[in-house]
Amino acid sequence: MKFLLAAVNAKYIHSNPGIYSLKAYAERTRGDLFPEGAGLPSVHVEIGEYTINNQMEQILEDIYRRKPDMVGFSCYIWNIVPCLELVRDLHKVLPDTDIWLGGPEVSFDAPELLLREPEVLGIMKGEGEETFAALLNCYEKLGMSVRKSVGMSGCRDQEKKEEEFWESLSSLPAAAYRGKDGTIQDHPVRPVMDMSRIPFLYSRLEGFENRIIYYESSRGCPFSCSYCLSSVDKSVRFRDLELVKRELDYFLENRVPQVKFVDRTFNCRKSHALEIWRHIKEHDNGVTNFHFEIAADLLDEEELELIGIMRPGLIQLEIGVQSTNPRTIREIHRVMDLERLKKVVVRINAGHNVHQHLDLIAGLPWEDYSSFHRSFNEVYAMEPEQLQLGFLKVLKGSFMYEQAENYGLVYRDKPPYEVLSTKWLSYDDVLKLKGIENMVEVYYNSGQFTRTLKYLEDWWKDAFVLYEQLADYYEQRGLTGLNHSRLARYEILHDFVEERTEGEFLMGAEDALMCDLYLRENAKSRPSFALDQSPYKEKIRSLTPELRGLGTRVHAEVLRSGKIMLFDYRKRDPLTHNAEMICLEPEKACLEETTC
Repeated sequence: MKFLLAAVNAKYIHSNPGIYSLKAYAERTRGDLFPEGAGLPSVHVEIGEYTINNQMEQILEDIYRRKPDMVGFSCYIWNIVPCLELVRDLHKVLPDTDIWLGGPEVSFDAPELLLREPEVLGIMKGEGEETFAALLNCYEKLGMSVRKSVGMSGCRDQEKKEEEFWESLSSLPAAAYRGKDGTIQDHPVRPVMDMSRIPFLYSRLEGFENRIIYYESSRGCPFSCSYCLSSVDKSVRFRDLELVKRELDYFLENRVPQVKFVDRTFNCRKSHALEIWRHIKEHDNGVTNFHFEIAADLLDEEELELIGIMRPGLIQLEIGVQSTNPRTIREIHRVMDLERLKKVVVRINAGHNVHQHLDLIAGLPWEDYSSFHRSFNEVYAMEPEQLQLGFLKVLKGSFMYEQAENYGLVYRDKPPYEVLSTKWLSYDDVLKLKGIENMVEVYYNSGQFTRTLKYLEDWWKDAFVLYEQLADYYEQRGLTGLNHSRLARYEILHDFVEERTEGEFLMGAEDALMCDLYLRENAKSRPSFALDQSPYKEKIRSLTPELRGLGTRVHAEVLRSGKIMLFDYRKRDPLTHNAEMICLEPEKACLEETTC
């Protein structure tokens, strides 16, 4: 028999550690229970990974060609719609295949979902490793799928196997399923498991080339943020540190580009975080990057000193701020020392060796448009490498879901259940924030306009207003929703600034834009506002005779201020990957605090 574990990922570079964990745990535990020669039919577990960008008929075709007896879909808010589309079509081509679901999107309303989706036989709720292994043991007793077995009624031998199957399924914790008589059975979730019992998922790296490696050293979260499903499980468990270090060594030895820890709050136990950070620093291979989601206000001096001496790019930190409104923070049951968080972010920034990603959520209780304006500016002032402006997702099973009516939460019926309006935020406000989110993503998070945006702060004074006006500019000129080239984004920003400023300030903005353009790459095309360089060619040659043979590996640019800037692409910043920029002339201007 074959049980196919299917994952429909958001992107090709993503993988689904959940299904790999289920397979690895089942194979280990069942190998002990049913050694070779035990005389029982073996259930072979296969993995199929797809993306939401695949045509559904292509996924259906692949599943059909694999001819599984059972299929299990891993369900999240980003893939539940295509998963259910596949569920509804699967029996049309594989009528004897049993369908199971699992994952956070189906764990909190399993009986209701079974009523809505008659093609689904059952749902595994919560942590799946032990439940899946036990489910396979049930199928070992049956020897085939339930749907195939139904077609063999009257066979006494098979009827006995069916009885054993349903009896074992009736004692399976964390399962909701359609019983033999069609009634819905819903069993409570099982106690959480010891994480050190889960096998290492990546004993072989074939198939993970050019994909993000996800790694889990803990489960659960000690905090109770009302919008998050992690708050439901407050029992934080940690994988044995010696086991973790051996597994990280494997990634380091294989020079894996990035390992993304999926621990909800990686540093909630200092000793655990510190030991792992020390280990990856001491065994740094100069290539691998490790991503952690942390609570910045928990970091103490010892941890900050260690982070400060790490190789640039060894780690990157994702820090959830969500809001700086004290009433909002209290209402969502979030524990955060904002002033401490600010100091920590600024301290890490000063070391210029760690990429920091800060998050905000629009649509939280007591956060209106003006309050979000303040939250945005406070987080923006911390100068993270990326500022993620997200929108509240009202997740089934969360406290926020229970309080939706009290908060006047109006949200999409379909996943990802994103907020449309609240008591404090109108839909018009949400749309404005969507425009701002787009501008932040294009101009700030791309890292391609760093100097220009810093320069523009002198004129606008208020970062939120800058992005608000830029979003309005895009909307008024029909630029929103179009695919713009990198050069076009520079032209648009220039035209926006030209319309709202004048004189020397505009000249400085043009210089900043040219610096940003060439910091990233030696651009082949130049924007229309660029200064004509032909009158300065001889002067540049006389200043840099030793660079003549380097071709596109360097670029010299004369700015409107009179400065001559050299961009050296042989020497790039290890964190931003920008070229080294040197001011060649005039010496006095190079020393002044001006645009570039």
